[in-house]
Amino acid sequence: MEQSNVEEGIFTTIEDYERLGSGNHGDEYDSLSSNRFRLLQGSGMRRLEEKGLEHETVAKCFLSGLGSIGRDAQVVAVHKNWSSDSGKVAREEAFRIFSDAVATKCGGDANIKFGWYGAPVDDICQIVSHGFSRFNHKDMRSELHGVGVSLCAARFSIDCVSSSAVDQNGLQHALLCRVILGKVEAIPAGSKQFYPSSSAFDTGVDSLFAPRKYIVWDAFMNSHIQPTYVVSFKAPQPKGTQMNMKSVNMVKPRSAWVSFPTLMLTLSRFLDPRKMSLIHKWHEDFIRNKIPRPQLINKVRHIAGDELLIAVIKKQRRKEVMQVA
Repeated sequence: MEQSNVEEGIFTTIEDYERLGSGNHGDEYDSLSSNRFRLLQGSGMRRLEEKGLEHETVAKCFLSGLGSIGRDAQVVAVHKNWSSDSGKVAREEAFRIFSDAVATKCGGDANIKFGWYGAPVDDICQIVSHGFSRFNHKDMRSELHGVGVSLCAARFSIDCVSSSAVDQNGLQHALLCRVILGKVEAIPAGSKQFYPSSSAFDTGVDSLFAPRKYIVWDAFMNSHIQPTYVVSFKAPQPKGTQMNMKSVNMVKPRSAWVSFPTLMLTLSRFLDPRKMSLIHKWHEDFIRNKIPRPQLINKVRHIAGDELLIAVIKKQRRKEVMQVA
């Protein structure tokens, strides 16, 4: 998942129109007691509104990477790292400086990805407050790839579920981080490597062709990793060991969907500039949290009409199915 997907991706489904048409706008906000998240919020995390852009996109990213158990999983809350203490500010500045340095070294691309880190909520709070430490990877199982901080690729959140201990409220937690990968090298399972094999490499992966794990060495764990979001969830434990890539990729969306920018691009071929200007304005209002998502969808429905909207979404879904086949 690229950063732009987190900041701009709005997913619209046919179910949205069916639900709004029946009068069920889903405006109710989860009013769980703040005590359930006092540790996270005490660490400088701020809970995101469920109908907001960031919450929706991060939650979808997490659930889509759970494979078959995603059908029975629930994202209870998403928190964003808003801490402004001096330590966090310093780590953010280090991340920016190293991003620029690695980009210069690698021909302009620092190869920044998102990665999941599963841990007990106490550990996650310590990481958000103080950064990673060697104690965050003291488990030396034979299937680990080198000695460092191991994160799961954004598409494989399922790999962090087993290390996300259930807290006293029955919730598990996963930390979503931005990771500077730079130039990667393959690290075999069981390797005791704890630094790059040469100055040409920055980080490690379990596979060069289809990486599920990112390995950030100790020397870079607080300059190359930026904790950004925490997803609090309920999910069944995966059966056996890791699911293979095919099983995760075979989880189909429950209904046809299309990103909102793609929807607007397609609608511009059918609607006049005045109508598109209105849709763009409402989209901007939604991004700035001036209007809720159901209101945005209702306004777009009023301008474009359900027949055109559903046809566009179904066409996009057929295109994606053909690309996967």
